[in-house]
Amino acid sequence: MAVMEQSSLTAEMYRAMVAVIDDRMQTISVTRQDYDHLAGRMDRVEASLERLAAAQTRTELRMEELAAAQARTEQRLERLEIAVEKLAAAQARTEQRVDRLEIAVEKLAAAQARTEQRVEELAAAQARTETQLQNLVKVVTRLEETQAGMKGNLLELTYQRRAGSYLGPVMRKVRAWVPFELEDELESRLPQPEYLDLLRADLLMRGQPRERREIAEVWLAVEVSAVVDRGDVERAVRRAGHLRNAGYLALPAVAGEQVTEGAEDLAQRQGAVMILDGSVALWDEALSQALAA
Repeated sequence: MAVMEQSSLTAEMYRAMVAVIDDRMQTISVTRQDYDHLAGRMDRVEASLERLAAAQTRTELRMEELAAAQARTEQRLERLEIAVEKLAAAQARTEQRVDRLEIAVEKLAAAQARTEQRVEELAAAQARTETQLQNLVKVVTRLEETQAGMKGNLLELTYQRRAGSYLGPVMRKVRAWVPFELEDELESRLPQPEYLDLLRADLLMRGQPRERREIAEVWLAVEVSAVVDRGDVERAVRRAGHLRNAGYLALPAVAGEQVTEGAEDLAQRQGAVMILDGSVALWDEALSQALAA
């Protein structure tokens, strides 16, 4: 039946069909080329998509990393905010303490100013007290000097009045004078300076040695002091020398209540008689030294 149909085609129809088929084949050929070209583009697109997908993946990973870093940053910021809040609170407390310290310092400064003022007042009062004390010391010194003078005068009167009883163990017929009572006798025998110095002696005594009857008379140049010191011994020795220059056998003598160690040593070396509380010492030594002179 196909043969019949083939045989029934005309040459013209055959050519038309061939033309259509050729035309169709060309169309198909062009489409194939386009398809191949499109397939290549699709491959490139797919490759691009794969690259984009990989880039997207990397981007997502980076985004995750950035998100994690952001989270860490936010945590650090939170910690920093907490730390800043703590610092702010500490700063506030510090400022409060500073305020309290400033107030305390102001109070201390005021107290110091009051103290300094008080010190100045005390210093002024101390200065007044020292002035008063110095005045009092002067008064006491004058009183002591007056008392010492009065005591010395009293001792001189006592030794003058009781010369016989004090010197009785070593001398007979003892008499005592204040020097001016003998000025007529002494002035004619001495140079003026020695005479005037002898008049300043506290007492002059005269008598006969009890154990040495061959000696008719001995004179004593006596210095009287409550506490006998080296100066008393030196004056007695010097004034006894004046009496010897006047032609008398004379001994230096010191009388009082106490004697210093230095005065006692000097009296022994210079041949001075010591009369302490009415007791006579160094008599024999002094007399022997005077006789040997």
